[in-house]
Amino acid sequence: MTDFYTNVTEALQAMSLVELIGVIAGIAGVWLAAKQNIWTWPISIIGVAAYVYVFYEVRLYADMGLNAFYVISSFYGWYEWLYGGKGHGERQVTRVGRQELTVLLVLVVLFTAGLGYFLDNYTDADLSYTDSATTAVSLMAYWMMARKRLENWIVWLVVDVVYVGVYLYKELYLTTFLYLVFLVLAAMGYLDWKRDLEKHAAARVTT
Repeated sequence: MTDFYTNVTEALQAMSLVELIGVIAGIAGVWLAAKQNIWTWPISIIGVAAYVYVFYEVRLYADMGLNAFYVISSFYGWYEWLYGGKGHGERQVTRVGRQELTVLLVLVVLFTAGLGYFLDNYTDADLSYTDSATTAVSLMAYWMMARKRLENWIVWLVVDVVYVGVYLYKELYLTTFLYLVFLVLAAMGYLDWKRDLEKHAAARVTT
């Protein structure tokens, strides 16, 4: 236990300003997403851009690529939340359909196998298949969030548990803390979005 606290202290002392920015923006971005606040997207862009650098430094290349993709896809999510609803209005929370879910799961498996094989055989990446699997599932969750699918929060809960283990292994203690916070925020997001979905469903029944 003493060694653990020593390692945490050393990690906090050595942490880069870039990682700190990523942590602060990451927490703020997910909290805003749970509240369906449109500012989640510009704040999240700052956070994921910071983590492109952080993950490059520790050779988690799939996670680095994932965050680079997040930068681009965040603009899509920003647009969808504002104009992706009926009549190009604000998008409302909905549930994921069976067909959409099936397609996403198949893509996750294919992506994990393909990227994992490439990283394992052609790069010096660490935890190639684990990194690829969490990347694939995170892409699925991000897509679902951009489309305001309620179940995105369940997917985040699952993948964030794995991320906590990965970042502990890589001694990224500040990032481990970040993902523990993400677990709490994902649970909050699910409950908030579920209440919003039920409220709109009740409103449709009474009209």
